[in-house]
Amino acid sequence: MPKTRRLAAVMFTDMVGYTAAAQVDEKATLALRNEQEAIVRPLLTKFQGRKVKSTGDGLLVEFDSSLKATECAISIQRKLHERNERAGATPINLRIGIHLGDVEQQGADIFGDAVNIASRIQPVAEPGGICVSNAVHEQVWNKISDRLEKLPPTALKGLRVPMDLYRVVLPWTGPGTQSETPGPTGIAILPFTNISPDPKDEYFADGLTEELITVLSQLRELPVIARTSVMQYKSTTKAVSQIGTELGVATLLEGSVRKAGNRLRITAQLIDVATQRHLWANSYDRELDDVFAIQTEIARQVSEALKIELRPAEAERLEARRSVGPDSYLAYLKGRAFLHGSSKASLEEAKGQFELAISLDSDNAVAHAGLATVMFLLGIWYTEVSQTEWEKTVRRLVDRAIKLDPDLAEAHQVLAILHWRANEFSDMEKELRVALTLDPSYALAHNRLAQCLQMKVRIDEALVEFTLAEAADPLWVNNLAMFAITLIWLGRLDEALLKIQKIGELQSAGRSYHGMLASYYLARSELAQCLCELERAEELEVEPRFKPILRAQYYALSGEKEKARALLRREETMPQFGQTSTSIAQIYAELGELDECFGWLDKAFLAHNLPIAGFRLSPRLEHVRSDPRFQGLLKRMNLA
Repeated sequence: MPKTRRLAAVMFTDMVGYTAAAQVDEKATLALRNEQEAIVRPLLTKFQGRKVKSTGDGLLVEFDSSLKATECAISIQRKLHERNERAGATPINLRIGIHLGDVEQQGADIFGDAVNIASRIQPVAEPGGICVSNAVHEQVWNKISDRLEKLPPTALKGLRVPMDLYRVVLPWTGPGTQSETPGPTGIAILPFTNISPDPKDEYFADGLTEELITVLSQLRELPVIARTSVMQYKSTTKAVSQIGTELGVATLLEGSVRKAGNRLRITAQLIDVATQRHLWANSYDRELDDVFAIQTEIARQVSEALKIELRPAEAERLEARRSVGPDSYLAYLKGRAFLHGSSKASLEEAKGQFELAISLDSDNAVAHAGLATVMFLLGIWYTEVSQTEWEKTVRRLVDRAIKLDPDLAEAHQVLAILHWRANEFSDMEKELRVALTLDPSYALAHNRLAQCLQMKVRIDEALVEFTLAEAADPLWVNNLAMFAITLIWLGRLDEALLKIQKIGELQSAGRSYHGMLASYYLARSELAQCLCELERAEELEVEPRFKPILRAQYYALSGEKEKARALLRREETMPQFGQTSTSIAQIYAELGELDECFGWLDKAFLAHNLPIAGFRLSPRLEHVRSDPRFQGLLKRMNLA
């Protein structure tokens, strides 16, 4: 009998008290079951659910999307509630459980973990209620009008670890009896609008936005969304409620900046997402020299409006922020604007502005940290100087920044990367935890810590850090991609697909989306789909140095091994670029040529640029791990 596999939303329903009632009055209970099915059946059709089978007093139903399954479940419970409200009606109560996962079809039936898990979620639901898995929650939380309330981690039969489950809070039900989980508590600082006479002052409004994010991120009790995500709402026409829902926050801070010469007028208002009510608003007419004081005032007033009590150390840091010369500060903000570009030209512009800021004020700590960051990026991707001299430069800048201001999270994050390159992973972890103590919402530091823990094979901790990075920067594609590939290495393909689908929503025409889909299909041994996605990723790749790597990978997987080797041999004559050496090593591993694989791993190691996590975790690289040379490499990296 042919078998097919697919991703599906699986719903189980169960009629509460059916067995006991049937023992008392079998005929009446059977009539209630038939009435229940008569109510449910047309709703399954409406939401395109496929009834797989009856389970006696319940149903197993399959949907092609979590949203359709959840909407169907809500409609079922609404109809039954209306029916139960009629005078004299014998109540019909269903429990409904929904999970999203991989199913295997055999004939008309379906099997697999998704079916088993859905069947075990259903009993957790209250009578007349709906309970869904975290996989379903991620797909529907911002698409349905009913609130989803998180339950305590729930142990389900047959599963090694508790699952995160959610109940749908229906209008006629009261608060959960198991646990009241508060709604979103974080804040997103939307890009401030530039209303200056000179349009070129746009960088100042963007810089102020980023500075406020950094200042407010120091408050441990206030989760703050990172710049990468909020800048996608620049000049947006979306409603406050939609932005709040998409970012998962309770409040938004928005405002405008008018800069005319040395005069500033800054307005800011804090908005409650749920009610769209202004919680606080203020205007500041000051000199440019007062911009740091304004940022501190805003942070204090926002914390007061949200009833967040500042810890003594947080209050002290806010007051201790050192101002710098106005010209140095403006050069620094211009450098931040260029830093967020990905091209070499943009990074060189950032470098020039940070150097100018330092020349105008040698004690500008944030400019030293910014220059360290940009020098690190140029060194990884574009440097033509020796690695030793480049690292010395970055280290000197970081040390200077920390000496001037020990509380600069960015500086500690860059220092952590220098420890990574020196294979000092304990020191790397230590510096990242310092950065996160100073800035608990620092998404990049959470992401770097996740990578550090990956390389140490502390996987559960790494997944927590990827999750925290996503919470702080929910629209950051790079973190989603790293999260997804880790889940793929672990064989958690359903969860990985959810992250990949989120990438697709953000960048459907991006190289990352199709590259991750290729990895997903490869893990499922669906080679044709994998190769199709690899070709699409190659088409969309904007960096010329990556295109031949993707093509070589395509040839290696498609069996055209000599073509793959020819492309890889050309790379031997090219200067190292980014992390291409590790990618080439992986392709040689795919070809089964371990001597070449270890040769390229050694090149990456000597260049201080070897992300080893994939080789430690990917099931496809087991033959590399079993080679004695791999243990030798781990020893050299202080990871054995």
